[in-house]
Amino acid sequence: MPRRILQGVVVSDKMDKTVTVLVERRLSHPLYKKIVRRRKKYAAHDAENKYKVGDQVRIRECRPISKRKSWEVVDAGA
Repeated sequence: MPRRILQGVVVSDKMDKTVTVLVERRLSHPLYKKIVRRRKKYAAHDAENKYKVGDQVRIRECRPISKRKSWEVVDAGA
């Protein structure tokens, strides 16, 4: 089964080996046909504490690492 890959911005790096990534997606409202933004925050594994607040990163789905963390940082986004 392919792993999902999302792109977002690091909004917190205060935890050890973990970053919080804000992923924003845009979709059309089914009734009003207006483009709306949906935002969600993911806790992602960052083993080397390499990424800082404001970095564009890509995250990939992985096995559960802890209660909230089942994503890992792949690399810096485009």
